[in-house]
Amino acid sequence: MNRIDRLSAILIQLQGKKVVKAAEIAERFNISLRTVYRDVKALQESGVPIGAEAGTGYYIVEGYHLPPVMFNREEAAALLTGEKLMEHFSDRSNRQQFSNAMQKIRAVLRGSEKDFLEVLDENIAVLSSRPEQEDGFPNRFLTDIQHALGKQQVLQMEYLAAHNNEFTKREVEPIGIYHNNETWYLIAWCRLRHDYRNFRTDRVRSMQVTNTTYDKSRHITLQQFLEKYTSEPAPTHTYHVRFNQRVVRYLGRQKYYYGLVEEKTCDQHVELTFMNSYPLEHFARWILMWGSDVTIVGPDELNTRMQELARELMQHYTA
Repeated sequence: MNRIDRLSAILIQLQGKKVVKAAEIAERFNISLRTVYRDVKALQESGVPIGAEAGTGYYIVEGYHLPPVMFNREEAAALLTGEKLMEHFSDRSNRQQFSNAMQKIRAVLRGSEKDFLEVLDENIAVLSSRPEQEDGFPNRFLTDIQHALGKQQVLQMEYLAAHNNEFTKREVEPIGIYHNNETWYLIAWCRLRHDYRNFRTDRVRSMQVTNTTYDKSRHITLQQFLEKYTSEPAPTHTYHVRFNQRVVRYLGRQKYYYGLVEEKTCDQHVELTFMNSYPLEHFARWILMWGSDVTIVGPDELNTRMQELARELMQHYTA
């Protein structure tokens, strides 16, 4: 990126937040802090009213606005891809809002870019193995949750608890949301349980944003919650197995999922060492699917369990 384009991009970045740290600019454009200082000074000398707070960052003086920003072809294509992903990985409320935003973006594009997107639209598809929920409790509350997060407002909801399959009424102070395994989760301080809770949004029957506010500074951040409650436990088991070379390529990324730490190729086979916290039963049943193409090196407990599982299969199919 040349300097003119970088100066324009920095100006857009400053326009997007109240205060932007010099380190954020340096990281985004992979430049030194000294270059950031020179670029900001150049913008100031060109007439852009940029203020600075020692130890805080840069900001654009209230009242100054950039002229409308035009998207280039690559940016418009990236947004189109985002729209396709939102159709499958967002909920009904957010999906509609993103669609409305994309219509506004398309409206301001030049004619050639509109034609480009129209062709591209027909040639991008995102497939999902999870069917759309037509009954039960379809996801439709992300917009409400985002509003509550931004305004620091308490949410009231009816939630279906997994442990007893019963509904409870909750008042929660939202901390954040995250997406995992095709499901959105709400992290919040539950006033009923007096603790942080992880709520699946597809178990929410009803939700309402209240006028009651809360102080978010009293809570941990979303990142702190994820690091504390969702971090992988330390490995407690070590497994050594030997695969025939002809099937190793079919393991794909599964071997990393099960904690691969070492891989040695020897003649016609490959020895793999796994370290994970999964129960032996979990690992044994995965190994079982590879049949006679895998041999247990250790521990003995794993080999014993594999023999038991093999006998169960033989009895099942010869009965």
